[in-house]
Amino acid sequence: MRQFCLALGLIILVSNFSRAQTLQILDSHPPTSIRGLSAVILHDKKGPLPPVIWASGSGGAIGRSIDGGLHWNWIKIPGYEKRDFRDIHAIDTSKAVIMGVDTPAVILRTIDGGHSWDLTFNDPSPGMFLDAMDFSAKAKPFGYVVGDPVPTPTGARFYLAMTEDEGLHWTPLSASFRPLANSGEGCFASSGTNIKLILDSPHAYAFVSGGPISRVFYDQDAQKLPLLQGAVSTGANSIATHQYNWIIVGGDFAHDTVSSGNCIYSSDAGQHWSVPHTPPHGYRSCVLHLWGQTWICCGTSGIDVSEDNGDHWTQISKESFHVATYPGTGKTVWLAGAKGRVASLQW
Repeated sequence: MRQFCLALGLIILVSNFSRAQTLQILDSHPPTSIRGLSAVILHDKKGPLPPVIWASGSGGAIGRSIDGGLHWNWIKIPGYEKRDFRDIHAIDTSKAVIMGVDTPAVILRTIDGGHSWDLTFNDPSPGMFLDAMDFSAKAKPFGYVVGDPVPTPTGARFYLAMTEDEGLHWTPLSASFRPLANSGEGCFASSGTNIKLILDSPHAYAFVSGGPISRVFYDQDAQKLPLLQGAVSTGANSIATHQYNWIIVGGDFAHDTVSSGNCIYSSDAGQHWSVPHTPPHGYRSCVLHLWGQTWICCGTSGIDVSEDNGDHWTQISKESFHVATYPGTGKTVWLAGAKGRVASLQW
């Protein structure tokens, strides 16, 4: 690995198999810890426009770039300056949805590029803690939000709500549709990616849990996962899917260089799970499908790439990031993490 200082930040040149990637730090907004990141590519009559990227994090910070991350505008929403916005969904240049995790749990929406925000969800109930949102990637405004278990007359159940208008209104799911949690079990709000809308069935979703037990929940079923678990810092953190190929990553964020029990993959939509022959190199908080058989995951101890649907992983950087996003086209991935750092990784 060689490092260069350029005007826009640090560039790190790495190689993965026969390909080369360039990791470039685009911006830094300390002391924010960014865990929400979302990119979208829009089109006009001439073709694709520069990617629009939205970011969210601690201290109420919201960032937006309309030129692929080269320039950033950071704001704090009046009245929410101390909130922790752990997930964000980019709709377009002007519209985005953000999620504040607790005290109270809130979701806000903007339609004017972040100048003003409407409160579309507000739950002050004790124990409410939202973890992640996911929306349909196609031209359908359907989405879900998942939260930690809350008390119900039939036991502690994971919180779930849905929207059919891309975050303008939210409807909590009834307790009968929300799975029971084991004692101490919960979700990790580490990257906004522990729930995934299953695109071949728009109203179906899968989400993952951690702690004393780590499970995946899909279509009213729960399945224990062969991941590291048993402590409050262990278990699944992120799930990504592409057709029948699913990958889940996590591990132990308290011991982030431990590679055992940090990744599993499935080739039959989660019915059976395999452990990679070469796992990612430490705890990973986010995983994404890129193209073909290529996937990427990141965490506080580095970035890994797999080109065989998750069976073998190569570490391409030891740089720390919490979250990554890919808009579904092109050869650039964006990442973000501690100290407000945002980076691009280009093939």
